[in-house]
Amino acid sequence: MDRVQLVLLGLPILLFCSDVVNLFAPQPALNPEHQQRPAPDAFQPDNPSAADASIQELRVDGPGSGTTVELKFCASCSYRGTAMTMKRMLETSFPGIHVVLENYPPPFPKHALSKVVPLLQVGAMATLMAGDQIFPRFGMVPPLWYYSLRANRFGTMPSIWLFGNFAQSFLQSSGAFEVYCNGQLVFSKLSEQRFPSEFELRELIGNRLPDSQFGENLEKVLS
Repeated sequence: MDRVQLVLLGLPILLFCSDVVNLFAPQPALNPEHQQRPAPDAFQPDNPSAADASIQELRVDGPGSGTTVELKFCASCSYRGTAMTMKRMLETSFPGIHVVLENYPPPFPKHALSKVVPLLQVGAMATLMAGDQIFPRFGMVPPLWYYSLRANRFGTMPSIWLFGNFAQSFLQSSGAFEVYCNGQLVFSKLSEQRFPSEFELRELIGNRLPDSQFGENLEKVLS
């Protein structure tokens, strides 16, 4: 086995092992909350006025105070960029609003099948490499297709890895972009089959803010 064959064989195996590790590793939070803390020299314990000023700086007051918006989207569908854009737009339009980004998981059957795909990939590669020993243990004669794939194993193994990753990505996708305001669903991509526009989402959230003048101001602008 020359160096080229070793590279063709080792590269998909290395990438496959990396995918398996990433699959079962804990996922980082999509929207970590960074709490702003005053600097150590922001105020002195013996200076009550400085302490009161620091507390006032930490308070966030605005038309969006007390409102929580959840943007639940399909992380494997590359919707994160759209969710971040909507998050910045809402935070700019309604100061004080709390926007949370979360992954919207696929249905349980698809999620369960996505966990099985790496095992099938491992089994297919193991069968391809040692099928002449595996089949006899089950009292079977290696079929003709096995010898055909075995003869072209340096092309078959990358194909198994690529098709397995494609199937796993498809099973992990939900195609969702759901918007909740204080626990109530205000927009669903699964139902509408489209993304909300920035103006539409701003209007949907603004009309649900407590004691908000957004709806009245919008009518004045349109009239």
